[in-house]
Amino acid sequence: MTTDLNTLLTALYVCLAVAQALFGYHSESRWLRYANKHLTGMFPYLPQRAGYNKRLRSTLGLVKRMIRELAMDSDFWFDNLWITDSTPVPCGMSRPTVQRSNLAGWAGYGYCASHSRFFWGLRLNLVCAPTGMPIMWALANPKIGEREVLAAMLEVDADLVADREGIVLISDKGFASKPFEKALAGQGIELLRPSRKRERHH
Repeated sequence: MTTDLNTLLTALYVCLAVAQALFGYHSESRWLRYANKHLTGMFPYLPQRAGYNKRLRSTLGLVKRMIRELAMDSDFWFDNLWITDSTPVPCGMSRPTVQRSNLAGWAGYGYCASHSRFFWGLRLNLVCAPTGMPIMWALANPKIGEREVLAAMLEVDADLVADREGIVLISDKGFASKPFEKALAGQGIELLRPSRKRERHH
């Protein structure tokens, strides 16, 4: 762990704790704007907006590792009942935004069935414990199928699956696929999902 990451994590923890307790801010970005404008004397170690973003991007891998380490220190981490789902992450609302966005080529158009609308952006795919503890996550182009993204997540974190026995994965019926369920069974994962219409049970 680098000194920069220590400084960044300490600054975030202290600032957000103070923000919530004293000022009622629950948004990191709103609190940083307020702190940089009014409280620079209290937090001299807090980088300015450009420096903060630069440090955050450069230490992304270490921050993700720290999140994983903190999660593994919790009893919830060892729950063998997992829940998977995905949610849209809209990144632009207009055609000009889509054309000039740095996410062009990575983000894409997708459909949100919950809100019956199309969106441009990414889709956040999650595997969580029943308490909400994130086990695995991935941001993907919404045109990539949920089963394909989940299969890739399980491949990348194969060691997490190998360390557990009798994993039960709860999903919606969008994950229904006999080849997919067979592949999960090969990894020791039982998929529990609602039945599709006219689906036969053997």
